[in-house]
Amino acid sequence: MERIAITEAAAKVVRQLKEKHGELIFHQSGGCCDGSSPMIFEKDDMYLDESDVLLGELEGVSFYMNIDQFEYWKHTHLTIDITEGRGASFSLEIPLGLRFIIHSRMLTKEEEAFFNPNSSIIG
Repeated sequence: MERIAITEAAAKVVRQLKEKHGELIFHQSGGCCDGSSPMIFEKDDMYLDESDVLLGELEGVSFYMNIDQFEYWKHTHLTIDITEGRGASFSLEIPLGLRFIIHSRMLTKEEEAFFNPNSSIIG
């Protein structure tokens, strides 16, 4: 069972970026300056610490989220997609005239029990 998924269109862009830049990392910060779009960086350009939560891997790229943002999203399943438009960040897809976005849905009861076993939402 996965907490995060990626559309084929977004996966294609990730593969393109990996070919050009090598090892990558996704990060979703939710900070006031970063916005709330997922960003992708060269792996060595991103500093992670204990405030970052690993949600999974997409196309071989680890996806991290700031723990404060995760508290808000922990009851949802996330799907990373791509859309036309320029985001306001240093994310690697921006020069392509694209930006990653997140589609979310509430976890099913089964997913909630799996990911958040102590949740009061399960009952």
